[in-house]
Amino acid sequence: MAPESSFKLTYATMFNPPEELHQRFDEALARLKANFGKEYGMIIDGKDVFAQEKIENRFPADTDVVIGVFQKGSAEDAKSALAAARKAFPGWSHTPWQKRIELLRKAASLMDERIYDIGAAMAMEVGKNRMEALGDVAETIALFRYACQRMEETNGFEAEMGADPLVGFVSTNKSVLRPYGVWLVISPFNFPAALSGGPAASALAAGNTVVLKPASDTPMTSRLLAECLRDAGVPAGVVNYVTGPGSSVGQTLIDSPEVDGVTFTGSYDVGMKIYRDFGTSRWVRPTILELGGKNPVIVSRHADLETAATGIVRSAFGLQGQKCSAASRIYIEAPLYDKLVARIVEMTEALKIGDPTDRANMLGPVVNKSSYKDYQNFVSELKESGKILTGGKVLTDGAYSKGYFCAPTVAELPLNHRLWKHEMFVPITTVAKVNSLDEAMKLANDVEYGLTSGFYGSDEEADWFFDKIEAGVNYSNRAQGATTGAWPGFQPFGGWKGSGSSGKNAGGLHYLQLYMHEQIYTRVRKA
Repeated sequence: MAPESSFKLTYATMFNPPEELHQRFDEALARLKANFGKEYGMIIDGKDVFAQEKIENRFPADTDVVIGVFQKGSAEDAKSALAAARKAFPGWSHTPWQKRIELLRKAASLMDERIYDIGAAMAMEVGKNRMEALGDVAETIALFRYACQRMEETNGFEAEMGADPLVGFVSTNKSVLRPYGVWLVISPFNFPAALSGGPAASALAAGNTVVLKPASDTPMTSRLLAECLRDAGVPAGVVNYVTGPGSSVGQTLIDSPEVDGVTFTGSYDVGMKIYRDFGTSRWVRPTILELGGKNPVIVSRHADLETAATGIVRSAFGLQGQKCSAASRIYIEAPLYDKLVARIVEMTEALKIGDPTDRANMLGPVVNKSSYKDYQNFVSELKESGKILTGGKVLTDGAYSKGYFCAPTVAELPLNHRLWKHEMFVPITTVAKVNSLDEAMKLANDVEYGLTSGFYGSDEEADWFFDKIEAGVNYSNRAQGATTGAWPGFQPFGGWKGSGSSGKNAGGLHYLQLYMHEQIYTRVRKA
């Protein structure tokens, strides 16, 4: 966070911020509103580039509001960005890693200075409440600094290996990790800073050049990050930012042989298509995918009721359930079921919904019309096959009339229903009574995903849970969030099974190496 306060913002600490944070956010929001409707270019080879067709970036809480005008880039723009990145690669890759991380740390410091402006823009284009938006930017800054830290801790990933036992000769060996080349980052709408900036920071620290393609719903946040990198002195062409439809710009990038590696965060179906398309090249290229989750929470009869209810509600409905880490299915042992469900319903009904930039509101709108329709379709299924305990409606009166507002929904559903295994990505969670923890664990693992999970119960039960669960990020007895809230350097974030491709979690010890390939140097001389 900014230096004026000792408060350190993370997803675990965001619930009790100092008053100054709110004041500075409001000031940044006023600056943003004064520039509503401003046009922003793509950034290719260090220059602003404009297209004939435009994209209006609208506020999902009031779709009459145009936050900014962005470029509907073309396939030719995508090719230009790749050409610029290719041209810049030799110089950037041969820049000493110490200089690269100096520039990245300078960019992180600029993000620190601009955290409120970036956060205000994100809150408006995503529909994310102010604390979650600021947390997203703070996480991005942490990811930049963590990538730099890992380069330092490993001496740029250069290491001496064993000496060959040759008689009459001295043979030395060195392992060096070197960048691949041009790296493509395709980021989602829900974490437009961390899931753009985090992969980009790792790719850049490793010596790759980057083409950044954000989601069409959220182009502004990524643009502001690209500006920080440009203003920090990162050379032209090292970071390129292009906007436009995935079907044209995105597919051109994926299909291009000029891309040496890709990081994509988004849905399982789109990610698997990228994986297959990317595999048609002349050789295997690194493909880092984070593809969502269907995240379980298991609650023991021995759990603390208030802690469990608080953590479940925060993780089920933070960002309107539009997190790949959202708590979307809750398995509760029978002796605690009725009391805990009643408390979850009570807390859910107390959540304030409205303009996400208003400090009083925890929930904003879902991101777009498609998600709004998805919510309504899922509610219809729940009404037909299960029982809605609270929510189950869109909000359309008064201040809600021009936005995509959906009531947070808790529902009971037969355990054989398809929605127990389908990622909904809207503010809906399902609850079920189980007779034992073993039954709960069997259900928890019986999905294609394996991203995050949560547990509430005794310490001994938590040991059992960690041993049995099939997921990459797992929490026990966490009021701050049952399945959400990972932080770089603390909880590396990534998934198993259909949730991830690399087996190495972002913000962790082994992530940066994914952006490099190994080379061995052997030198032999006579003794």
